[in-house]
Amino acid sequence: MSKLNFGLAICSGLVFGAVLSAQVVIAKQSLPDGFVDARKVIPRLAVDLRYLTEDNFMGQPVDGYVEPRCILTQEAAGALKGVQAELAEFDMGLKVFDAYRPQQAVNHFVRWAKDPDAEGRKQQYYPQVEKRNLFREGYIATKSGHSRGSTIDLTIVSFPKDGAPIELDMGTRFDFFGPESWTDHRDLTTQQRANRLLLRAVMEKHGFRPYAKEWWHFTLNNEPYPNQYFNFPVQ
Repeated sequence: MSKLNFGLAICSGLVFGAVLSAQVVIAKQSLPDGFVDARKVIPRLAVDLRYLTEDNFMGQPVDGYVEPRCILTQEAAGALKGVQAELAEFDMGLKVFDAYRPQQAVNHFVRWAKDPDAEGRKQQYYPQVEKRNLFREGYIATKSGHSRGSTIDLTIVSFPKDGAPIELDMGTRFDFFGPESWTDHRDLTTQQRANRLLLRAVMEKHGFRPYAKEWWHFTLNNEPYPNQYFNFPVQ
């Protein structure tokens, strides 16, 4: 092979590799019609996807979570943008723990719940609830509203002049399974009750409804896919 042909072959390979890499990136970033990356449309949205890490009730990364992207339906993201804008007037904002959740992640929850040897992080997340009762008490289900794309788990943060956003004290951590996390729980400090009330009030104002057993859990009232459960990965 001549030096010219060899050089052309190398260039062609580089170009092909670059095109292939670009195609992989595009495929990775693409979302189904009707879904968006919420951080691209909501300014200063903090995202801490716990199921991407070991810091969750199972103590392990969950199937279907590949990248820290807050994926929502366009309608849910639009409503959440209104919440963020209202909180921004008081130097506060939202921090998301989970948004769209693929069905494969829900299936992972179910497998874990049925495994008697997998205790996970019981003391941190469900110290007073027997694992065998997590289904019966409504903390785990075989179908989740998250998989419809318009349900979100979140809290409020304040934005100090210096440093990272600070979570408001809600009385329990995210995904704490027990009465302490119920929306009508009264054994809280005045400030904790006020913080929960603020979160609920601003979310309801912008079209979300709460879930009685989880102060962090909200679903868009007029969700676009009320009967459809999706399974594309979070990436």
